[in-house]
Amino acid sequence: MTLHMIGCSHHDVAMEVRERLSFTSEQVQRLYETISRLHPSAESVLLSTCNRVELYAATSDRRDAESVMTTEELSNVVAGILGHDPATIRGHLTPRHDRAAVEHLFRVASSLDSLVVGEAQILSQVKQAYDLANLADATGPITHAVFQAANRAAKRVQTETSIHRRRLSVPSVAVGEIVPEVFETLRGKRVVLCGAGEMAEETLRYLKTGGADRICVLNRTRERGVALAKAFDTEVGTLDQLTERVVEADLLIGTTSSESPLIDANECKQLGQRRAGRLLLILDLAVPRDFDASIGDAPGVYLYQIDDLRAACDRNRREREKQLPKAHRIIEEEVLAFEASLQQRATGPVIAQLRQRADRVKQQELERLLGKLNGSQDAAITQEIQKSFDRLTNKLLHPPMASLRDDAADGHSRGLLEALRHLFNLGEDS
Repeated sequence: MTLHMIGCSHHDVAMEVRERLSFTSEQVQRLYETISRLHPSAESVLLSTCNRVELYAATSDRRDAESVMTTEELSNVVAGILGHDPATIRGHLTPRHDRAAVEHLFRVASSLDSLVVGEAQILSQVKQAYDLANLADATGPITHAVFQAANRAAKRVQTETSIHRRRLSVPSVAVGEIVPEVFETLRGKRVVLCGAGEMAEETLRYLKTGGADRICVLNRTRERGVALAKAFDTEVGTLDQLTERVVEADLLIGTTSSESPLIDANECKQLGQRRAGRLLLILDLAVPRDFDASIGDAPGVYLYQIDDLRAACDRNRREREKQLPKAHRIIEEEVLAFEASLQQRATGPVIAQLRQRADRVKQQELERLLGKLNGSQDAAITQEIQKSFDRLTNKLLHPPMASLRDDAADGHSRGLLEALRHLFNLGEDS
């Protein structure tokens, strides 16, 4: 196997550089076509997200391995497709080869290399990149094997550690951990979201994912609120309508960072009378706070403020860090298992053909000997002769087979696979 990766991520280059290296759908197709035209035996998969751009390229043709998928050539192809100077592009792309490339892909798919470790989106992005490469007929046996193995590694990290279950952002903790403690479901619940900035947008994503279907966005300026409401298919209004909306609300969320509270204790008391004691969950995600802290003392009101949620985020972050060594062990195990499967795939056919060749020779010589004896020996002697031939064959085959397996474990560094093919005339298709 020869597997190369060139790429960059949030770890080593700034956003403006990654933006220059991002691919459009049309450019991705041109990339695959260019690689296929230059080297028909090559396989490739491009992973392009907002935080990373990585091109994985492989070949199973050993005679082509040294000249086809060089880092320089891959960099030149990328630069040509994007219209940049190859020398400049090369300076931003980190190369990885064979085991290092495999291990890196497994870490990426498992979200151990993400900006936010444990985020779930990257695995679906890796799958999508692989599927698009399949549709473009750019993949092959090596990329099939390595991306399927990466998916298995990611699934193990998800199921055997709690990394993906520990939320780290304030909105994800608020909606994913606090809300379920109060409501069995968000479906049918009246949700009032105050604000239309980045915090509100992220909160809306989690609300929609959590099943909320009756959301109203209230913002000081209607234009921004309308834009956000349209993107998420919600109702929209202005903060002047807050009092009336709260009367019917089950969940109230603040993200505006207003200089003065949107609702104070007196207003809350008056609203409580109009709400007739119905439960109200308030999530104050704003700094400064959107709601007077004392309203949490009102009957039927559950108030969680930003400090409560940040404390939960910090606890989750510490718990994730405790899980990292286990996740890294899983990656190491999966890399070793993948390498073993490739070695078996390479050596298995050669060992089988070598065994078949030896068995044919053994059987021919055994039949010739027994024919010359012309049945003069009894059955016990005939059986012992057969056993002796078997033992002789096994003893003769054991050294080359053991050496071949050892060489495979070292990545076929000594070239015994090709030597055995040549010495025993086993054929190039083995």
